[in-house]
Amino acid sequence: MKTSGVSLLFAFIFLVFACSKSDNSEGVDMNDPNSEDPDATTLSYQNDVRPIIQGNCLSCHGNPPTNNAPMSLTTLSLVKSAIENRNLLSRINNTTNPMPPDGLMPQSARQLIADWATQGFPE
Repeated sequence: MKTSGVSLLFAFIFLVFACSKSDNSEGVDMNDPNSEDPDATTLSYQNDVRPIIQGNCLSCHGNPPTNNAPMSLTTLSLVKSAIENRNLLSRINNTTNPMPPDGLMPQSARQLIADWATQGFPE
């Protein structure tokens, strides 16, 4: 009986230490808004957004714009301006008046553009 009491005591101590958080942990604190997610990827205009814009927008929003498009989307600064000043994100998500006119881009492409804007429009 004495042996099983000692075994239980060691098991309990082991569980307490195994479940406690170390002060030097490198994990992400989900409650800390300033904590960065190490798995988050930084998007770029050149590698991520530009190919989407080229494939879906430039037939009308080229330089010069055609088909009554109100602006060009040929550069990072023009795309950024369209997001900040011309409701580009709303337009590419508008189901009643979609942009591009032949139908919405895939959700993943629209989300990528929104995420890029949230990240501060990295080049």
